This record gives sequence, C-alpha cells and structure tokens, in this order.
Amino acid sequence: MSAYSADKAMPWQLKTQSGEDISLSQYQGKPVILHFWATWCPYCKKLQPSLVALQKQYQAQGVTLLAISFREDEGAKPQDEINNRGFDFITAVNGEQVAKDYEVRGTPTTYFLNRHHEVIFKTTSSKTDDPRLALALKEMIK
Repeated sequence: MSAYSADKAMPWQLKTQSGEDISLSQYQGKPVILHFWATWCPYCKKLQPSLVALQKQYQAQGVTLLAISFREDEGAKPQDEINNRGFDFITAVNGEQVAKDYEVRGTPTTYFLNRHHEVIFKTTSSKTDDPRLALALKEMIK
C-alpha cells in the first residue's frame, strides 16, 4: 500500500476492550486518523498527544481518531491505558490481522484517510512536530 497514492483503505471489523464491534465502515464519510499502536510502545505514548490535538483541531470537519492495538502483552487493557493517559479515543484490540493487512511493521504506524477512506498519508514517525501531520490533515478534509 503506497503512502501517497489514493489507495482505498481496506475495510476491517474488530472488537473494543469491552467487546463492542467496531469497524472502519462505521465512519463512512468521515476523515479518519487510523493509529496502530501498543500499550508497551514508548513512541506511541509520545505521539498520541499530538494526534489527539490534531483531531480536536479538526473535529468540526468530522475528523475521527481511531486506534488499533496489536502485539500486546498478556493481560494488557489498551482502552484503560488510553483513558489513563487522559484521552478518550476508541481503540480496537487484537488487531494483528488488520495490522498485517495494512502492512504495518511496527508501532506507531498512523494512516491518514480522507472522507472516502483513501490513504492520504502513512507515517511510522513519532516526531510530534512533524509538519507532514498537519499537511496530511489539511489534505484529508478537502
């Protein structure tokens, strides 16, 4: 999946920590920041405040931040971890197959999807001041 061509994001369906179904199709027509992460990943923890800030900055345009947790340690509670960090975005759990489908090799990996769920940008960086993040958001909401 190329980072810059208008590849369509693959549909997926997973469960949340509490057992509710969650899928990309639930966010049809909305730009989505799709963040692959793990509770043990220090780079994810570093990046997440920036993703939340970007989502809040563009929430009037419908931008949603969704996370997919994978490669977790036994007994990990990803949603609890997100909430303990002071965030309220939803994370799906047991995302190993979706990560494989999206060719995610490590954490964090973040996809920026437009309203048609075409991939605008993909990054594996945890640099919170990466100007490409804001540029990707501006492109997503067009």
